[in-house]
Amino acid sequence: MLTKRLAVLPLTLALTAAFGAQAATTTKYLIISENANKQIGQQVVEHLDDGLTKVAFIYKDNGRGPELAEQFRLGADGTMTEYSVKGNSTFGAVVDEQFSRKGDKAQWKSTSEQGEKTVSGPAAYLPLNSSFEVASVAISALAKAPDGKLPLLPSGTLSQRVLDSVEVTSATGQKQSVNLVAQTGVGLSPAFYWTTTGDKPRLFGIVIPGFGNMLEEGWQAAAPLLAKHQKAAESQMLTDIAAKLQHPLTGLTVVRNARIFDSEKATVGQPSDIYVLRGRITAVLPAGSPVRDADNTIDAANRIVLPGLFDLHGHVDRWSGTLNMSAGVTSVRDMGNDNKQLQAMLDETAAGKLMAPQVVPAGFLEGESPYSANNGFVIKDLKGAKDAIDWYAERGYPQLKIYNSFPKAILKETVAYAHSRGMRVSGHIPAGLRAQEALDAGYDEIQHINQVLLNFLVKPDTETRNLNRFVLPAEKVADMDFNSKPVKDFVAYLAKKQISIDPTMSTFAFLKQKDGDVNEPYAAFASHMPPDVARGFKVATMKIEGDAQLKRYEKSYAKMVEFVGIMYKAGVPIVAGTDDIPGFTLHSELGMLVKAGLTPAQALQVATRNGARYTRTTNDRGSIAPGKLADLVLVDGDPTKNIEDVRKVSAVVTRGYVIYPQEIDAALGIAPFVGDAPKVAKNSAAVAEVYGGSNEGALNRIETSARKRD
Repeated sequence: MLTKRLAVLPLTLALTAAFGAQAATTTKYLIISENANKQIGQQVVEHLDDGLTKVAFIYKDNGRGPELAEQFRLGADGTMTEYSVKGNSTFGAVVDEQFSRKGDKAQWKSTSEQGEKTVSGPAAYLPLNSSFEVASVAISALAKAPDGKLPLLPSGTLSQRVLDSVEVTSATGQKQSVNLVAQTGVGLSPAFYWTTTGDKPRLFGIVIPGFGNMLEEGWQAAAPLLAKHQKAAESQMLTDIAAKLQHPLTGLTVVRNARIFDSEKATVGQPSDIYVLRGRITAVLPAGSPVRDADNTIDAANRIVLPGLFDLHGHVDRWSGTLNMSAGVTSVRDMGNDNKQLQAMLDETAAGKLMAPQVVPAGFLEGESPYSANNGFVIKDLKGAKDAIDWYAERGYPQLKIYNSFPKAILKETVAYAHSRGMRVSGHIPAGLRAQEALDAGYDEIQHINQVLLNFLVKPDTETRNLNRFVLPAEKVADMDFNSKPVKDFVAYLAKKQISIDPTMSTFAFLKQKDGDVNEPYAAFASHMPPDVARGFKVATMKIEGDAQLKRYEKSYAKMVEFVGIMYKAGVPIVAGTDDIPGFTLHSELGMLVKAGLTPAQALQVATRNGARYTRTTNDRGSIAPGKLADLVLVDGDPTKNIEDVRKVSAVVTRGYVIYPQEIDAALGIAPFVGDAPKVAKNSAAVAEVYGGSNEGALNRIETSARKRD
């Protein structure tokens, strides 16, 4: 989604397009929300006649967004020789960054880092926070590069290739051809841009199907056509990835010598053999039991095998599946998306064209306001809410998520109607209400630890649709008395009513991050990430002024984690969700649960048994048993004793495929977390029967086929 792209600009943007000294020009881009069909931001680019480029960039959605003022100059090779940016990031952190290059000496400094490097030849600086004009510069510089590659500073290499070309028409009837390019080498997925053509291409626009676009003013009518072509190009790339990284398990497969994690008892059993056919478990027998005509064997070699992990707070997109799969996350509850795009992704996953976890969708319901999040349905009255609920119910959504601007006057009737359609109801707490009032209206679950604790911090006129919903808990939780009667009564109510809590502690660690320090949830895997990604982990999110405020925010966050432990021990159901980098931060969330006081085995239980319970998929998932989906995660080490071992995923079986995280890591530039992985051994006699010949002939055919795939 554009929301996520703009929230992590340092991970998705690269550098420079040559506009040498010329007459002053101004180019204006509008950022339009697809769902609401309204402007939510803009980028204004001034190219001055002295060679200086100035950029004003602003984007606001869901009560937050960056505001940046940039300026830069380009050298003869089209890369920046001077660059500076000031402003604030999505959540309000101060942005102040400079870069310069004189000859072969490059220097840079920001609020989180500073460095210098000797370079020769073209090299493009990658800002930590920037507008999309920086991508425009890269488009031109890459077009000049003979091999389509550009060295990056501080490190890395950016590549670009043209995927498609389309003729578009402006509001005044003007026509031009634009190209779709994919840039790789920055972040964990390609970045797609539409560019002008010719010998000096520049940015024409950005389209993110399902969320919105940023196009030159006057060309907004081209967005649907560009989205159609971009989706087709992306789909082909994703289909190729799925074919390469998902290895089908045809026929009967036996996973031998598996130490199964019992998610009901939170214990590990004796070695067993797990039989899998057509994506389901057919039997679980003691290890070494006679095997009759199995087509494939995977030797788990006494590894612990977990049921597929659940992330109960995702916002899935077409590129997040590889990250989830590599982390053993085989089920994700989507907590807010574009309805049309999510339905398309579900279809693509079912057809095997998209490498993705199994998605349990939650229908997103928001109210109209200047702070509205533009996902799902944005409604203004009870009829609109009921119509939206009907749409979701007819498509099998088991849950409804209500958001910040939902009209509080119709909350109780809306929740009752969702319940009448068989749906659970959860969400943020609508502005003007406390959490207790949402529970009184019928909520079954609350998202985010800040939304829980705001119950004790807000008044009826407190605005919680802007950054207040983060600043208030950061400022005030430090002084809360968890032994006070109101707090104890609230926890007891949650336990009595079995209200589930989705705390997303890992994502809220940003409340106390200091510029220059790696944010706590990222520390365990930062060294495995590509350099540009790891670099972004040191950038603060909140505006924190001075050591005293930092210590206060640190204390508040520590107490938030403590409160999750208090709720769990009182019998309040806890679920594990990320709302952050897919896969890797689910592991971090389990680590935070252990920090809150759960044992590692209990944390794993939350991510397996509880995941199934609160998505109503217990009949299919959450444990390893005959009849259930064969979602199996083979792990090195023992995560029931050391929760960090959950990162050591050696293989994943799901939807009739075996997937190797090592292969995904290699494709994404991630340093692997494990060494050798258990491979599939084919039963040569069974294969020979399928191919209709001798064993030798069948194996020769397999070898030939494998060479073709490679």
